[in-house]
Amino acid sequence: MTARPSPGDLLVIDGRASVQFAGGRALTFRVVSVCDRPTYQDWIWLTGYVLNRRGDATAKREVFVQLAGLHPAPKPVNERSATPGRGRSPGQVRVRSASR
Repeated sequence: MTARPSPGDLLVIDGRASVQFAGGRALTFRVVSVCDRPTYQDWIWLTGYVLNRRGDATAKREVFVQLAGLHPAPKPVNERSATPGRGRSPGQVRVRSASR
């Protein structure tokens, strides 16, 4: 992704974007804002939220990354977006059997 990200974009930030995110430190990141302050050529400051596998925000971060290293992330698996009519209804609580 060499195009400038926009608020709302969902990105993979890994070692291709910056060495600090290499290996097991890669992030799925929802962009909230893109900073306009001058940086090194082809680098950018992004503010946004780190998402877990379900798509829940776990931390707000500001990251300094290379534009060429940013890639669109797959949509997270989110239980709340499951097919309507399946699973629990809103407010319904799952109760586990005491006999285990």
